[in-house]
Amino acid sequence: MIIENPTTPLTEIFDSLLDEKQLRVFVKREDLTDKFISGNKFYKLKYNLIEAQKLGYKTLLTFGGAFSNHIHATAYAGKKFGFKTIGIIRGEEHLPLNPTLSSAQEFGMTLEYLDRKSYRNKYDETLIEKLKCKFGDFYLVPEGGSNALAIKGVAEIIQSIDIKFDFVCSACGTGGTLAGLILGLDSNSYALGFSALKGGSFLYQNIKKLLTEYQKENLTNWQIHLDYHFGGYAKVNNELINFCNDFKINHNIQIEPIYTGKMFYGIFDLINQDYFPKHSTIIAVHTGGLQGLDGLRFRKKI
Repeated sequence: MIIENPTTPLTEIFDSLLDEKQLRVFVKREDLTDKFISGNKFYKLKYNLIEAQKLGYKTLLTFGGAFSNHIHATAYAGKKFGFKTIGIIRGEEHLPLNPTLSSAQEFGMTLEYLDRKSYRNKYDETLIEKLKCKFGDFYLVPEGGSNALAIKGVAEIIQSIDIKFDFVCSACGTGGTLAGLILGLDSNSYALGFSALKGGSFLYQNIKKLLTEYQKENLTNWQIHLDYHFGGYAKVNNELINFCNDFKINHNIQIEPIYTGKMFYGIFDLINQDYFPKHSTIIAVHTGGLQGLDGLRFRKKI
């Protein structure tokens, strides 16, 4: 199997604040990778799909929440590349299905629900064996798609950036995307993560563990900002929603408040605080996830 990386643009955004602070900000438009295997999910899944085929697996099994971008992307990837897919969904089934799970099911994914207590131990060997007894053998893709093969794929985003830059920024959920960006950097650039979850300090350990696979765990050219979660995962408020709406109006780029909106809000807040040295060039990776907007509308949060 050969999966070619898409060519996605690097778009500069303009703002009077950037002029005042003498900074340049570019958006790496990974939201344009694929309509369904969007953004960072494309790169996280790429080498996992190749490995699954190489090892002879016909089925992918993965985990996620009811509105998971990863579940949505894996379901479509299975359809596109010829795998059966099984999604183990945190919590109880609710009908009618929300837009994320409805699409996943339409793409051919079998949905299985796991109570929240059991879900916390989702990689327990006993549970995995039970799932194998029920569904047969499968290639296990971790929640969020974050493993050593995933960060190998994400590192290729850095390789596709053809300008010199000082900082690269990404939203963080499991830490896999930021780990991949760190892996791809040279020592002259710095990676910044913006946690979408409250209490995201665990991300440091996740990232170091992923980088250990490539003997890069001792790199120091990265940091995670933990103060832009707006109350926690999938938590939003009017300030954040208005910021996302204004961003689209001002820059003609759609973002969403679960991940990318929090990152861009954080970037502009740090710019206001003079965090970035003058004349810095900042790359903000748009990690996609726009299907999540349908889920927010479904829950009447926007």
